[in-house]
Amino acid sequence: RTRDAYGRNDFGQSCLLARRLVESGVRFAAVNYGGWDHHGKIFEALDKKLPEFDMGLAALVTDLDNRGLLDDTLLLVMGEFGRTPKVNKEAGRDHWGRAGSLLFAGAGVRGGQVIGATDKEGAFVTERPVRPADVCWTVYESLGIDPRTILRTPEGRPVEILDQGGMIEELYV
Repeated sequence: RTRDAYGRNDFGQSCLLARRLVESGVRFAAVNYGGWDHHGKIFEALDKKLPEFDMGLAALVTDLDNRGLLDDTLLLVMGEFGRTPKVNKEAGRDHWGRAGSLLFAGAGVRGGQVIGATDKEGAFVTERPVRPADVCWTVYESLGIDPRTILRTPEGRPVEILDQGGMIEELYV
């Protein structure tokens, strides 16, 4: 029944494994669900992909919450860039680094909010940009790691974990 709730596919079963890892005390788990590079026929592809994604992610959030694990677990859903706001001639969307979406849940994140905005086409950030360094900073803080910690290279040179960025404070207010 639990496996069915997550979906009997690679993503659903990977989400279930992530829940089991968190339940056993693992502090960091990553679930990869590739295959989103739809330069052509995006609507056909998403009709197949999104139901698996929705089912697995919803089961993971619900299961972590029901088990009392969501309060101490940060969930972050993201890709490496956004997609073009306009559909191309192949009925797909191309790479777009100027705007994208992230989803945060758990670990004290206040749900039900949208942080930032884009123009009406979804092409350019118009309000509260979040940089990759801000995402990293927020994840490190969630893990209890000071992002300004100095590490040493094998040669002994000091390097900050992050030399820029800041906490996405709005997630927690």
